[in-house]
Amino acid sequence: MSPVERRWEVEESVFVGAAPERVYAAVADVRSMGRWSPECVAVRGVPPGPARAGARFIGFNRKGPFLWFTGCRVVAAEPGAAFAFRVTTFGLPVALWGYRFAPEAGGTRVTEHWTDLRTGRRGGVAQLLGRIFTGTRPDRRHLANQAGMRATLDRLKQALES
Repeated sequence: MSPVERRWEVEESVFVGAAPERVYAAVADVRSMGRWSPECVAVRGVPPGPARAGARFIGFNRKGPFLWFTGCRVVAAEPGAAFAFRVTTFGLPVALWGYRFAPEAGGTRVTEHWTDLRTGRRGGVAQLLGRIFTGTRPDRRHLANQAGMRATLDRLKQALES
């Protein structure tokens, strides 16, 4: 396998023919993430509707034969503007996932972004756990996430425009 330059942040965006508040409501109802994401299969521990800042939930993920869960906490919940949550595993920081919503003529530009938080002294442990649980090498995680973002945004677009 050829070497890959590791990236700590990636983002993807798509135009959705729906108002920012409607797109935000769909994304912030994190229980629906299993419908959009190719990796997340379920979310538990949060009530129906848009999650509020400070809300905690558990995300269940699958990639091929690999199945794992993560702890999540909503850190930004600004209707029609931004939604983001921090992800941990066994108390270790893993990532920040978020969405920005920008109005455009006839709809919304939705940008999904990811920042790898597995840095520093304890980051190596989180990277090792990530490799074990997801089957993805840490230096390729950004590539997997970028592909997942494209699929997530395409599914979100399709659902909201149909």
